[in-house]
Amino acid sequence: MENDLDKRIELAKENFKAGFNCSQSIFSAFADMYGIDKETALKLSSSFGGGIGRMRQTCGVACGMFMLAGMEQGTTDPKDHEAKADTYKLVQDLAAAFKEKNGAINCGELLGLTPSSAISSTPEARTDQYYKKRPCAQIVEEGAKIWADYLKKQQK
Repeated sequence: MENDLDKRIELAKENFKAGFNCSQSIFSAFADMYGIDKETALKLSSSFGGGIGRMRQTCGVACGMFMLAGMEQGTTDPKDHEAKADTYKLVQDLAAAFKEKNGAINCGELLGLTPSSAISSTPEARTDQYYKKRPCAQIVEEGAKIWADYLKKQQK
């Protein structure tokens, strides 16, 4: 399983470098483990890039991990409060690990943007300059590692 997870970490990075947003990159790298095909995974996670719709709020990588957490142990019973609590705990643990590795969970903070930075719906071109100024590829990799580590612990 570990080798498969290492491949998924690499796939998440490759997805980002191919032009998918941060949330799509991580979610689609693991989604087939939960019976979700790549096209559906990409559509489901497409709104969360750029800190949720490029609003620079919660990082799309974190959102992708949280979506995976729901797939892993989310509940479909609105009265199952214990399952809800377990899912929320997992999300909080993932958020804490993400923050520890990256220093923040907010996209704008991760990118060093000021609160007055204009929000734009237009994504930036993925040029060499883009990759040099943005830590996103590394953050995608970190998020994929955090999720892979969680899965490894579940196997023990």
